[in-house]
Amino acid sequence: MSTPLPGRPVRGSRSGRPVMAILDLLGRRWTLRVLWELRADPVPTFRTLQHRCDGVSSSVLAERLSELREAALVERTEDGYRLTDQGRTLLDTLAPLETWARTWHPTPP
Repeated sequence: MSTPLPGRPVRGSRSGRPVMAILDLLGRRWTLRVLWELRADPVPTFRTLQHRCDGVSSSVLAERLSELREAALVERTEDGYRLTDQGRTLLDTLAPLETWARTWHPTPP
């Protein structure tokens, strides 16, 4: 499966509209967790990131990091992995969701 990017057909959109591409990418298993764990310093190595993600398999983590790198949200450094400026902007955009989630109190049906 190829990395969802604007302009490419993605799940739910043959046209590859940018919003559909990012929703497809973020909807992939472990993607949001990887991004979330990269928000903190210091820059984690692959193994450290795997540990922070509660032991995600190395093959899935490698695939997600590859997709996130191709999407220009994550970059590999000499020390490990970190968010790009676009990746940080994405997490800033998602911050209100975290704020909302802290006050979320679902009521039983």
